Amino acid sequence: MSEYLVRSIVRTNCPTVSRDLPIRNAIAMMVEQAAEVLPVLRDDGSLEGILTQKDCFRPALHASYYQEWKGQVADYMSAKVITVDADDDLVRAAEMFLSHPHRILPVLEKGRLLGVLNRSEVLALLSRIG
Repeated sequence: MSEYLVRSIVRTNCPTVSRDLPIRNAIAMMVEQAAEVLPVLRDDGSLEGILTQKDCFRPALHASYYQEWKGQVADYMSAKVITVDADDDLVRAAEMFLSHPHRILPVLEKGRLLGVLNRSEVLALLSRIG
């Protein structure tokens, strides 16, 4: 199993956002692209946080109650992000999914966002091995 690396199943085409994007625009992007998460990048391209579908419920409910959208991505994103490295083996990734509630983890390569790793894809690969 150790010959399978995270990079072998990472999704590299994930949409990203900046912290100053209006939350309404971020949610529209998430819905339009059927994204479960939006990594939040700094101007230099480094990972600053993550915006999940769950994070988006508060501003969406607020908008439905008060007929107005408020805030930016920075107001709702999670700044503490659990990440996995592209060169980690899938056993390590599976262990991380087991010990954390997240469904998707950002994948870093040399400190930069490479893409995202979905736990269902890790499980699918594990189920075919051995």
